[in-house]
Amino acid sequence: MKFSIERAVLVKAVSQAQSVVERRNTIPILANVLIEATPDCVSFRATDLDTEVVDRAIAQVERPGATTVSAVMLNEIARKLPDGALVQLSHDEASGRLSVQAGRSSFSLATLPRDDFPVLANTEYSANFKAPASLLRRLFDKSKFAISTEETRYYLNGVYMHVAQSEDGPVLRCVATDGHRLARIDAPLPVHADNMPGVIVPRKTVGELRKLLDDDEAEIAVSVSETKIRFATPTITLTSKVIDGTFPDYSRVIPQGNTRKLEVDAADFARAVDRVATVSSERSRAVKLSLDADRLVLSVNAPDAGAAEEELIVAYADEPLEIGFNAKYLQEIASQVDRDNAVFLFNGSGDAALIREGSDLSAVYVVMPMRV
Repeated sequence: MKFSIERAVLVKAVSQAQSVVERRNTIPILANVLIEATPDCVSFRATDLDTEVVDRAIAQVERPGATTVSAVMLNEIARKLPDGALVQLSHDEASGRLSVQAGRSSFSLATLPRDDFPVLANTEYSANFKAPASLLRRLFDKSKFAISTEETRYYLNGVYMHVAQSEDGPVLRCVATDGHRLARIDAPLPVHADNMPGVIVPRKTVGELRKLLDDDEAEIAVSVSETKIRFATPTITLTSKVIDGTFPDYSRVIPQGNTRKLEVDAADFARAVDRVATVSSERSRAVKLSLDADRLVLSVNAPDAGAAEEELIVAYADEPLEIGFNAKYLQEIASQVDRDNAVFLFNGSGDAALIREGSDLSAVYVVMPMRV
């Protein structure tokens, strides 16, 4: 195998692949990236047995072939090479070494046989559709903050992507929750997605997927089965197993009868919460919201550190209310609001609050209160 490739192209391809690789591996081959050179392109493939990414890059291929080499090592070398360099990679089967040359720099890296590299088995996908990158980015970016990190409830360790019924008809919906907060985001249902099975996309896959979604003009090919999901652009394919579990009935925790309505500038609210929470060293410290006619007072009382209070002018015309929330949760939800106004709907001081983005019902957040 022998080919030449631009340094910037190599960095992009290898960094995408090596991010899937787990830093601590008991199986040496899983620390490697599989490089396959064909006459028209070179592909870089990496896997952790649950997730697989393949990045195809344009290169000048002199001799097709394949080998595997340390993903982290190749990524580090590529990153440190001079901008604009033309990098030549060649594999000598007799010595089992991969030569990397650029200008006056030369490296000789140990390899492992390509036959040892595991490839995720092909799956028949029951649903295949295309969706704009901007649509998928919104669905996952706005929901991922609520993914649980609690391993015992593994079925909450991802984003539940499924077809659901909204007031305006069928939608593509993403939901995430950790039991303390919940995000439910809807988007127009893409053509041919109506028979898609509901799947829980793992946290790691959601993170890797984000790298495919930067180009607003891109169309992402999505394939879904009961056990796997695949996202593909013309150059990158991300395949992942889905979480084998049943996502809970989230509709039961979304409040339906909250009538006390607060409207507040989302950015001002997030900054005010951040300021008053400064006096507490504990991130989970409750922020108390005291609501009265068109007035909101945010306060934190930390006996060991001090106290803080800030007043905001808001739109509120219901009975006075005092309720406490985790400061971090409030900031995370407020930062998701794209519109100027965040709308909070309350019931009582011991009940979950519902948050919307202005009059937009396609993004709904729920947060449980804390005792203050």
